[in-house]
Amino acid sequence: MQKWIVGIALISLAGCSQLQSQQAGAPELPQGVTFIEQIKAGSSSDTPVIPYSKYQLANGLTVVLHEDNSDPLVHVDMTYHVGSAREELGKSGFAHFFEHMMFQGSEHVGDQEHFKLITEAGGTLNGTTNRDRTNYFQTVPANQLEKVLWLEADRMGFLLGAVSQRKFEIQRSTVKNERAQRYENRPYGLVYERMGEALYPRTHPYSWQTIGYVEDLDRVDVNDLKAFFLRWYGPNNATLTIGGDIDVEQTLEWVNKYYGSIPRGPEVEKPAKQPVTVENDLYLTLEDKIQQPMLLMAWPTSYNGADDEASLDMLARVIGGGKNSLMYQNLVKTGKVVDAGAFHDCAELACTMYVYAIGQSGKQGDLKKLRAEVTDILDGLEERGVTTKELEELKGMVEANAIFGLQSVSGKVSQLAAYETFFDDPGYLGTELSNLRSVTTASMEQAYMRYLNGHPNVTLSVVPRGRTSIEAAKPNFTPPPRIIPEYTKVSEEKLQQQMRVPVDDFDRSVMPQPSSPVEAVMPELYQFELANGIKVLGTEYRETPTVEIQMVVPAGRRFEPAGKAGLAKLTASMMAEASEVSTVEELSSRLDRLGSTVSFSAGKYGTVVSVTSLTKFLPETLEIMQERLFQPAFNQADFDRVKQQALEGIIYEHQRPAWLAGQATREVLFGGTTFSLPPEGTKGSLESITLEDVKAFYRRYYTPNGADIVVVGDIDKAKLNTSLGFLADWQGMPEPSYVTPALPSLPKQTVWLVDKPGAPQTVIRLARQGLPYDATGELYETQLANFNLAGNFNSRINLNLREDKGYTYGAGGYQSGGKEVGLSVYYAQVRADATLPSVKEFLAELDKMSSEGVTEEELNFMRLAVGQKDALNYETPSKKAQLLGQILTYSLPENFVETRNEIVASISKARIDELAAKWFNPSDYQIIVVGDAVSLKPQLETLGLPVKALSPTM
Repeated sequence: MQKWIVGIALISLAGCSQLQSQQAGAPELPQGVTFIEQIKAGSSSDTPVIPYSKYQLANGLTVVLHEDNSDPLVHVDMTYHVGSAREELGKSGFAHFFEHMMFQGSEHVGDQEHFKLITEAGGTLNGTTNRDRTNYFQTVPANQLEKVLWLEADRMGFLLGAVSQRKFEIQRSTVKNERAQRYENRPYGLVYERMGEALYPRTHPYSWQTIGYVEDLDRVDVNDLKAFFLRWYGPNNATLTIGGDIDVEQTLEWVNKYYGSIPRGPEVEKPAKQPVTVENDLYLTLEDKIQQPMLLMAWPTSYNGADDEASLDMLARVIGGGKNSLMYQNLVKTGKVVDAGAFHDCAELACTMYVYAIGQSGKQGDLKKLRAEVTDILDGLEERGVTTKELEELKGMVEANAIFGLQSVSGKVSQLAAYETFFDDPGYLGTELSNLRSVTTASMEQAYMRYLNGHPNVTLSVVPRGRTSIEAAKPNFTPPPRIIPEYTKVSEEKLQQQMRVPVDDFDRSVMPQPSSPVEAVMPELYQFELANGIKVLGTEYRETPTVEIQMVVPAGRRFEPAGKAGLAKLTASMMAEASEVSTVEELSSRLDRLGSTVSFSAGKYGTVVSVTSLTKFLPETLEIMQERLFQPAFNQADFDRVKQQALEGIIYEHQRPAWLAGQATREVLFGGTTFSLPPEGTKGSLESITLEDVKAFYRRYYTPNGADIVVVGDIDKAKLNTSLGFLADWQGMPEPSYVTPALPSLPKQTVWLVDKPGAPQTVIRLARQGLPYDATGELYETQLANFNLAGNFNSRINLNLREDKGYTYGAGGYQSGGKEVGLSVYYAQVRADATLPSVKEFLAELDKMSSEGVTEEELNFMRLAVGQKDALNYETPSKKAQLLGQILTYSLPENFVETRNEIVASISKARIDELAAKWFNPSDYQIIVVGDAVSLKPQLETLGLPVKALSPTM
């Protein structure tokens, strides 16, 4: 929900920006390319920038380039300044729908080939749509840049010739499945649709959601979609942003070659700002399949880029952005609600301040009383004001977030693209940071008085079905009828009049080949042991002045006493509360001022203590880590609150169909063992846990014996050794051990049916027991065998269920293993009326792969796709830390990645087919189905398999 204060603030740390209106010392540009400006990193100031150069083609396409040679990869972003706000009345969802169509092939790129070609190149890709823009992005090894530019240009200039009514129908089904999965079959999934209808008049484009209304999608045909493309998808309404290991001169030549001949589209004006006001308090109620009522209040504010936007962003943090916020202190810490917060949702045309609180389940959660308390908290701001201390802490977080945002090329490119799209200035970051630094306590108080204090708002009560008695107030708002103009079909003649046909002097059907291969360099590692035996594995990372530390102590769920499931997670939560010398508020304040984090997260075999810090603040951050690790207060009041939050948390989780499917899978495959327990515990186990249990778990399992540390950052081995000195003296209990239990023998193939009454979609899982983790053995080889069956977008199962049948938003499968056990799973969330045929398709695909194996073409595709991923694997500190963590956790050799690459290159078709026969036999899989049992059971019985009801342990 949160809107980060600087978005993903991204900067160059080399110094001040130097805006230049001419391209100093640069080569002559290709004909038709105009240089606009560039920003270089200077050294006269510490003002941060993202260096870039900006150009424009004769057809209006804006091009922004950012050089970053630290890793052999490039990120390409094509942003069109069109989102759902550009849609016509009665045609909601078009922008998002069209995003789907852009992946369906173009005149020179076959159906589904865009995904396949990028995957084959070792890259990743996707597209997103919001209210104000649509973007398409790819990250690939640097030698694949020309191919990506060719692909992106082909769908800009040559899409419509490949668009068909059949593709339209399939993607319409996919979008409906997405709406059902993400909105209708999810707890609280429709809150923003209801809010938008109340906040904005029907004529305002923010009154509908980006996903759109199903009836609008049903009303139109393929020609409406083509007309949308011709109106908005011209080069003059687009920004092409490229960052990474690029040669600017060569890149501009390619851009001009592939995009220069695409004709300009209709002129597009910047949309007028449309902030709104609410004349009087509006109340509405949404009955949902939930157990915890939710209060959501909204005040219209300004718009993206307004003078007071930064003050509103900061104000939201004071109201509900952390443990020191007003909402947390008054409602969460006191145990009155499960969760509460505030955020400023800002978009191009209008912004909204949201304040929310989620009440407790059961007989509690009176939203009328809760709204009165929230109102009192907000009214109190007038007298209380905002303190200088609060403001300083917020600004510390801004600086840190900005610097951490520099760690990925994709993040920098995305920010440059957004700034250019909305402000015509890729370097707008300097303005944004200046605005944030200029925020004062007075400007925040002025924003509060202007938009919140005494101003009408919209209040949405989300209540369990049948419990409208707990709503905040009787609804006084009903959405007015939608304005649906009379539908007029778009004729072929009209389309032809608008068509734009590029004229080229080269053959676009010839796909560019990659340039010389790139070489991904494994990070250079160092290791040492502290005096007490803690192993440390690290690598230097000098691109940003940051340090990331992850210490794993052997305090995982595997060591929880019988009947105490959830104890490891509860203990980790208590470690983030008060210490013996500081309140949690004091600790949070210190961390916010530094822009650092210290967190605890419990896993299966260990608890991870994570630290992130700017290098200059590492000593102070490690002092907080030391205090939290060695001096937890374990106060009874904190425990009571944290335990209640955990109990409410599992109630929320148990409402999600995906959780029901996951828990059913654990119980079917591993029933009667520790591996069948839900990671967060059960209601009964959590209720039985006492504060003494937490203290005992801490004393026994928070020990240096068996602990490992991974470090990635701007610090060398010697300084790190000194910095971790406080851990070297730590003494504790012996490293714990465990005995792997015998796994249950599974019955013959059975359909396990979990009832979700009235569910519009069904969750399907086919699962079997698998292998424990190995990096280079049979599990890894089986993952390679699965790649073409279910391991990528172009896999057989996804193309079948999503692209051919339109049953689902996405389908796939995986094999994963831990230290003791593993599993093989195939999954999809499908339309309820497609449940039975979907199960049959899963079984048929497994049968075909297990009996016939892969084709030579599929084998080659796998080799290319998996073998070229390394260029993307080690870019950021978090990716490097993940790699180092694998090495320590599983005692892997440092060259295990090289061994895996050799396996990818040499594994034979015979070996892949052998593994497919062994692991993909459909009769070895149990079938888990979560959906409406009354309607599904008779259908599933036609499979000729036992159908058994299952109620997962809660």
